[in-house]
Amino acid sequence: MCLIPVYYFFIGLGDGTITSRNIGLWFLILLVVAIILVGSFLLKTANQMALAKVILMIAAIPGILALLYFIIVFTSKPNWR
Repeated sequence: MCLIPVYYFFIGLGDGTITSRNIGLWFLILLVVAIILVGSFLLKTANQMALAKVILMIAAIPGILALLYFIIVFTSKPNWR
């Protein structure tokens, strides 16, 4: 899940959708991703495996919610009219 924002950042750089207006927001998003990854790695090296796993599980919540959304949409057969 942490690679998705990085991927979209580089795609946005390539097609020009990342501009000076939204670079601050992108910087914040990438900083949060880096803090999650580095923080969990540092906790792992300090033998705090449980806390490192909790931090990584918190990062996975948006992906789980998106997966649940698609499961509900595909299984409930919504009327799109």
